[in-house]
Amino acid sequence: MQIRVYYEDTDAGGIVYYANYLKYAERGRTEWLRARRLENGVLRGEEGILFVVRRVEADYHKPARLDDLLDVRSRVTGFRNASFSMNQEIWRGDEKLFRMRVDLACIDINGKPARLPGKVRKALEDGQSG
Repeated sequence: MQIRVYYEDTDAGGIVYYANYLKYAERGRTEWLRARRLENGVLRGEEGILFVVRRVEADYHKPARLDDLLDVRSRVTGFRNASFSMNQEIWRGDEKLFRMRVDLACIDINGKPARLPGKVRKALEDGQSG
C-alpha cells in the first residue's frame, strides 16, 4: 500500500513524526487484511471477532519527509491459537525507513480471547508469503 506524506504528518522540520509510522502501519495492515477478504466490519459482524494490537516492537532507520511516497509492506510471520504476528516495513523507493513487529490478538465482541476461525486462519496463512 502506498501512502503520501502530508504536512499534517510532519514536525516543524518537515520530518514525519514518529507515531505516524504506527498509523501508516495500521492502514497498511487494514488494507492487507481487506485484500484477503478479511474486512474488520465483516469479521465483527459475521465471525464475532476483532483483532487488537497486543505488542509492538519498532525500529526507525531513516526519516520520511514531506511529500515522500511511501510503500507499506506487511507479512504474517507466525500463529498461535488466538493470535498472530506480522512484520511490517515502510520503504521510500529502495530505502527501508521503518520496521516493526506487531502481535495481534483475536478477541470476541465482549473483549475475551477467541480462537482464530478456520477460514480466517487459512486466509492469513495464504498471506504469509507477502
